[in-house]
Amino acid sequence: MHFPFCRGKCAYCALHSHAGRSAAERADYVAGLCAQLEALRRPPDALFETVYFGGGSPALCDLRPLFAALAPYLSSGAEFTVELHPLDVTETLLAELAAGGVTRVSMGVQSLDDAVLRQMGRGYTADEAARRFDLVRARFPNAGIDLIVGWPDDKSEQSHQWSRLADWGLRHCSVYSLILEPGTHLARQVASGRLRLPDDDETMDALRRRTDCLLRMGLERYEISNYAAPGCACRHNLAVWRGEDYLGLGEGAYGRIGRVRTPSGERLSAAEDLKERTLFRLRTSEGLDTAAFPAWRPALDRNVAEGLLTRRGTVYFLTSRGLEVCDAILAEIV
Repeated sequence: MHFPFCRGKCAYCALHSHAGRSAAERADYVAGLCAQLEALRRPPDALFETVYFGGGSPALCDLRPLFAALAPYLSSGAEFTVELHPLDVTETLLAELAAGGVTRVSMGVQSLDDAVLRQMGRGYTADEAARRFDLVRARFPNAGIDLIVGWPDDKSEQSHQWSRLADWGLRHCSVYSLILEPGTHLARQVASGRLRLPDDDETMDALRRRTDCLLRMGLERYEISNYAAPGCACRHNLAVWRGEDYLGLGEGAYGRIGRVRTPSGERLSAAEDLKERTLFRLRTSEGLDTAAFPAWRPALDRNVAEGLLTRRGTVYFLTSRGLEVCDAILAEIV
C-alpha cells in the first residue's frame, strides 16, 4: 500500500508524493484504500502473507481504519511492515501500530551526517534519529533503517555516528546509491555547480566500506541493497524478488497478479512472465536458477570466468564484484 503524503519534498526525491495535504484529504485517501480492500472478497486460501505500507510517510494518516479493514485478509503469522520517518515516531504511534498487527518497522534515516540531513531536507539530526530508533526497537525488535550512499561531501564515516551504528541494534538495513533525478532540488544544485556528486568509483568505495561495516555487525547481505540479521530478511521484498504475486493499492503502487501487471492492465505472455519472475532472483543470495533457461548459460559462464559470478549446478550467484554490476549482467543475458 502506497501513502503519497509527506511533510515536504526531500531534495533528492522524484517519487509520486504530495506535501501539505489536509487531514480531511488524508482521511479520504485511507477510506478509499479500505473500500478497495473490502471489494476484494478474497477467499480464505488467498490471504495476505505479507503487507507493506510505504511512502511518503504512512503515519501522516490515521491508519486505524485500515488495520480493521485488513484484519480479515491477514494470514496467521503474516509479516506486516510500516515505513516511518523519524519525526513520525512516538510511543503513542508505535502502540497503535502494534495493536493494529504491525510486526516490523523500517525507519528512513538516509544519512548519519547532520550537514547532509539538512541539505536533504530531512528535519532531524543523527542523534535524534538514534533516539527515535531506540523507541522503535523497544516496541518492534525486528526493525531496521534505510541509508543513502553517494551524497556530496557526506562525512558520516569520519564522525562518531557511524562508529556508533553497531549500538543501534539493527536487524535490517537497506543501503541505496543516490540517483540524480531530473527536476529535483538536488539536480538543480548540481547543475548550478553548488554541489558536486562523487564519481562512480568514489560511490562504490563508500558502498564497500558500509557493506564491510554492516557485515561486521552481523548482518548478512541477502540482496544487493539489503542486509539483515539471520532470520530477519524482509519477507515482503523477498517475495517480490522470488517472482511471487503481489497486490498494489494506492496512487503510486504497482502489482502483479498472475500474468497481469497492475495498474496498467498489461498482460504478459507465459514466456515473458516466467522470464520476469526468474531474472530478479539473481539480485538475491539465493541465486538465479537457469533450469528453464539454458540459453542464458553461455553469457553467465563468461561472467563466471570474469569473477563476477559463481555457479553451482544450474544456479548462478553474484560475487562481491558481481554485486556492483548486476544490472549489466542481466542486460547481457536478456
